[in-house]
Amino acid sequence: MADVATKERRILVAVDEGEESAHALSWCIKNVIMQNSKDTLFLLYAKPPRAVYTALDGTGYLFSSDITAAMESYTNDVADCVIEKAKRMCKDLHDVKVETRVENGDPRDVICQMVEKLGADVLVMGSHGYGLIKRAFLGSVSNHCAQTVKCPVLIVKKPKTNAENK
Repeated sequence: MADVATKERRILVAVDEGEESAHALSWCIKNVIMQNSKDTLFLLYAKPPRAVYTALDGTGYLFSSDITAAMESYTNDVADCVIEKAKRMCKDLHDVKVETRVENGDPRDVICQMVEKLGADVLVMGSHGYGLIKRAFLGSVSNHCAQTVKCPVLIVKKPKTNAENK
């Protein structure tokens, strides 16, 4: 029987600007990653698609190329910032390969596609903890991924603080 510790595991962690994903990554580092293993940790940030502004009544806005370039630059800066923060959280991991990916598109689709493309053994993601109404309108990325991908999914909920309980 093969030694479990020697098997390479491919762990994909979806990261974004929220505290929830930072908590999920931190939890993953403490509870899933094995030091001195052949684990590969993929940090994935999905850049949301650029908003398309149109108006049915003909009074829509057409953004100049300068505005469009500034918006694109901002989203690239956000992606870089999120990935750098996630990489800093992984700085003490030894013998664990850390790779980063920034992909464009709806996070639901991007995460599911990257799980398959990278051959992830497990997907780790945070939960925003939306209530039923908010989740109905916004949809749940973690719920969609849990029902779509073919590998185990760890959805890490951030504990509520005392201020949030009141």
